[in-house]
Amino acid sequence: MQAIILAAGMGRRLGELTKENTKCMVPVNGVRLIDRLLGQLSALSLNRVIIVVGYKGKELQEYVTSQYGQQLTANCQLLFAENPIYDKTNNIYSLSIVKDQLQQDDTLLIESDLIFSDRFFPMIVENPYPNLALVAKYESWMDGTMVRLDEDQHIVNFISKDAFDYDDVDSYYKTVNIYKFSKDFLQHQYVPFLDAYTKAVGNNEYYENVLRIISMLNSHNMKALPVGNEKWYEIDDKQDLDIAEALFADDKDVIRKYYGRYGGFWRFPQMLDFCYLVNPYFPSKRMKDELRSNFDTLLTEYPSGMKVNTLIASKCFGVSEQYIVPGNGAAELIKVLMEQTAVKIGFTRPTFEEYPNRYDKEQQVTFVPQNEDYRYTADDLMTFFADKDIQQLMLINPDNPSGNFIPKTDVLRLAQWCEDRNIRLVVDESFVDFSEDYATNSLLSDQILESYPHMAVMKSISKSYGVPGLRLGILASADTALIAQIKKEVSIWNLNSFAEFFMQIYNKHEKDYKKACAKFVAERADFEQQLRTIPYLRVMPTQTNYFLCEVLPPYSATQIVIYMLRQHNILTRDCSLKPGLNPNKQYMRIAVRNHEENGRLVAGLRALINNR
Repeated sequence: MQAIILAAGMGRRLGELTKENTKCMVPVNGVRLIDRLLGQLSALSLNRVIIVVGYKGKELQEYVTSQYGQQLTANCQLLFAENPIYDKTNNIYSLSIVKDQLQQDDTLLIESDLIFSDRFFPMIVENPYPNLALVAKYESWMDGTMVRLDEDQHIVNFISKDAFDYDDVDSYYKTVNIYKFSKDFLQHQYVPFLDAYTKAVGNNEYYENVLRIISMLNSHNMKALPVGNEKWYEIDDKQDLDIAEALFADDKDVIRKYYGRYGGFWRFPQMLDFCYLVNPYFPSKRMKDELRSNFDTLLTEYPSGMKVNTLIASKCFGVSEQYIVPGNGAAELIKVLMEQTAVKIGFTRPTFEEYPNRYDKEQQVTFVPQNEDYRYTADDLMTFFADKDIQQLMLINPDNPSGNFIPKTDVLRLAQWCEDRNIRLVVDESFVDFSEDYATNSLLSDQILESYPHMAVMKSISKSYGVPGLRLGILASADTALIAQIKKEVSIWNLNSFAEFFMQIYNKHEKDYKKACAKFVAERADFEQQLRTIPYLRVMPTQTNYFLCEVLPPYSATQIVIYMLRQHNILTRDCSLKPGLNPNKQYMRIAVRNHEENGRLVAGLRALINNR
């Protein structure tokens, strides 16, 4: 068997990274793609490897020769072929250059801009079927050649870009661009069709078009081998490179590379995300259907300005217009609120770090609960801050990551305590709808706001409403000067049309939201029971959609996070370095998802015990 690597392309979309080198010379986590590929090929029993070069081909050939000489292994020759008109042709011409060599042996055909699991070559080589394409179930990040399969995994159609139909994506597979062809197939079918196709159509085409023609003859000569959950990525641009570096990071970097993305994990569609915190049961299908039915209008029309969106937010959340400001996520409002504040502020830690991170450290006074579960009460806060001369007090309720919750009656006592001392109390109740008395625990009402004019209430709509992609949050206060100032600081078009429409239609779906909250509370109770069966986790009580867990010996939080990601494709959160947590202990924060997904997480945690 031989391998042919197509490496003639220019890789323009990688910008300066391919200014002096071709794509396969780009490093992923410090290892060039060509080195990784040749290393994987060296584990096979190959007679030769032929690399078709073009753009910066001399540099690639010199590099490979300097690293490997004339042989990849003792029995495997390393050869090169050149596409001199790489800038005027596509990969069909690169392949036609080596058509004579193609017919001399069974062949692995590989494109050089891939990074993939070490399992791929054994999978395709050891499979008895002679003509095989590795494929993956279609996902949104994929581009290029798609195929359809019959019930026996024969490729019955190659779908060109022009023929791609989003209504059919459930039946599509993406070619991984790794193929195995028999010598007989290449001699008697592929190369004859390749010659005919290039003569008829030209050289600015793709070699998959020849396979498409062969598949249309109903010859059933090509089968597909789905790669399942094995990792791979095709690197065409810097975004692809960034994702590939996360997928293939080593243990010392993998957590940083995932956590540093701050979301966007839909780009890793097979991964379960137990880091980010949203309601698994809302929006309802009915609400999603209404959003979908208005997609074209919302996409192509401007959203309303601040005045109109304030009216809609007022209707949606039951707070007077002059008391509320909607934001592009709570993060926008937090930034403006903290940056226009210039007083000493009281914080409780551990907490949601977005607030203290936005403020001068010299002006922060921090309370840390002195108990192993990080519980605290309104009385604890009043006692601690009584003599601290603060002008503003931050309360995340329920708190993140501890899950600590102060009942509404006690929050209002704290609000009165702040009123009496002319202290602004900022209550972030983003998670309050996950509490057991979710229907009555919110502070969002004119009566409450007017009773405590020094209080401001922040709420991220992403969390409990399950719509983080909309980027929507609100701030409410009877301090109309504060609200007016924040409205001046944000853009007039700070909301997109989808967020605006969500607020417009929410009240029609409010009953479904209450049902979702009730369903969540029941699911959390069940999930807590399951987590408490894991002997190396000490699960702390919570009133929100996550659990703070102390990790007990013999494991560390980092070990668990890496194990769950590598073995089960589940991302969890290591909180051990979070300010306010005991630095001598290990902690994880585990989100609550739906019942099936929670079960997968628990199964993975239990499997770790058996793998010791």
